[in-house]
Amino acid sequence: MVTFCKTPTCPSSQELLAFENNRESAKEREEIETHLAVCEFCTSEVEFYAHYPQAEETVAKVEIPIPLYELAEALLGNKHKDFSTLNKLLCESEGVKI
Repeated sequence: MVTFCKTPTCPSSQELLAFENNRESAKEREEIETHLAVCEFCTSEVEFYAHYPQAEETVAKVEIPIPLYELAEALLGNKHKDFSTLNKLLCESEGVKI
């Protein structure tokens, strides 16, 4: 089954918006076009921008703090309803011992 989501190899939303607004170099456009040929998620994102034009804004890229990343992974990856990892992360952040 194919997962409909962004992957680490996908262009950023800012890059796709610049692509839709023809603000990419020829080389960047070619790379994104090649990616769009195989990525339904990014193709859908570009189609969204075509139908609902967005204002381009420059947003600085920042790294997600490790505790927040671990918490997000525990929440999103919890398919078996085992909350032990989540509880551990929450208790650590509050200074509580299990």
